[in-house]
Amino acid sequence: MYSYDQFDAAMLKDRNDQFRRQVERRLAGDITEDEFKPLRLMNGVYLQLHAYMLRIAVPYGQLNSEQLKTLAHIADKYDRGYGHFTTRQNIQFNWVSLVDIPDVLDELAKVEMHAIQTSGNCIRNVTSDQFAGAAADEVEDPRPWCELLRQWSTFHPEFSYLPRKFKIAVSASASDRAAIRVHDIGIQLKKSDTGEVGFEVLVGGGQGRTPHVAQTIRDFVLRKDLLAYLEAIMRVYNRYGRRDNKYKARIKILVNELGLDAFKAEVESEWEGIRQDAVDVEIPEEEFERISSFFKSPAQPVDNVVSVETLLNESDDEDFNRWLRRNVHAHKQAGYSSVTISLKPIGGIPGDASSDQMNAVAGLARQYAFDDIRVTHEQNLVLPHVRTSDLHAIWMALREHKLDTGNHGLISDIIACPGLDYCNLANARAIPVAQNIAMKYADLA
Repeated sequence: MYSYDQFDAAMLKDRNDQFRRQVERRLAGDITEDEFKPLRLMNGVYLQLHAYMLRIAVPYGQLNSEQLKTLAHIADKYDRGYGHFTTRQNIQFNWVSLVDIPDVLDELAKVEMHAIQTSGNCIRNVTSDQFAGAAADEVEDPRPWCELLRQWSTFHPEFSYLPRKFKIAVSASASDRAAIRVHDIGIQLKKSDTGEVGFEVLVGGGQGRTPHVAQTIRDFVLRKDLLAYLEAIMRVYNRYGRRDNKYKARIKILVNELGLDAFKAEVESEWEGIRQDAVDVEIPEEEFERISSFFKSPAQPVDNVVSVETLLNESDDEDFNRWLRRNVHAHKQAGYSSVTISLKPIGGIPGDASSDQMNAVAGLARQYAFDDIRVTHEQNLVLPHVRTSDLHAIWMALREHKLDTGNHGLISDIIACPGLDYCNLANARAIPVAQNIAMKYADLA
């Protein structure tokens, strides 16, 4: 995974110091809540029904064990012993005190984490396939591109105050595990007829009160042109997106009202202007190679290849076999598998994990999974690289912490926002509905 350099660390320290002073001014009454709101939102802090909520970024859903243990520590010290994993592959804490949030951000910075741009009208966390770098069906690892987009979009001077929040997802597989068609911009890595790798770019997807499926605006964008083309889309949206009505401010509304052809014409014109600009907008190959060097697969050839089918044939434990069938996935390297750790125990709260469970997963990642953990769009966790021969030991350890539910992809593996239990924008209690549905269909296998 990507490691911060001196610039990254210094920038994050300065940002946290600045926000600490902003919090102190709010607590002292020197600024009002309305004045404080845009400052806290750009640092991932919401004011909800009962308390402030802090949303922490997990870029493209990737964590290491030290980071997950830090999240467990934050849950214990500053919250109520648990965290909630979200559909943007982030984690949020719902009971932090405002006075403690600067200390939380400092603790996060020690393990190269932050809460920047996890809220507000800006480009949010760039998400991807939870099996990136391990999936047998991917064109190439999408994570370097996600990291490139993260660096491009963080504090981008033109796009810090957009008409509305903006979400980007990147997929490299035909099976769209990143859900790119319900994002403001969806990016699909693909090969041209000549075998060159580039991008299909989609725009205008989204859910909410007016759901839209994203449409392809350009079938193939060259690698070197990706940032320039995205810049053109963002400029058109920033220029024409509505700011008078937040319910009509998303890019999906703009694309729908203009029509795809008219929107594309604006983007193409803007893109041509960018390319004629004196500033070089092509992605330097050496920079992309630098970023890519952080994302090498740790899976090495194994001497004795064990298959999931062999484990199923040898086991008479139906719970283990169900887990193998539902929660274990094919890996590009023979002798390895990827494991989904369900955060959906029957009757539990979807996406919640206790500090003990986070510590347990961190330990498993360190022992069995090359210190690599992923957060999924479905609010689960994944160990992407594990030896298939270790699956039974992993399942036994998960069972000790009530993380062994074999329901990935079933109706009981249900996605749910915190709803009216926490959120002042909600109009229903989503958690009890999700729990009741899961319990109703708990016997499906």
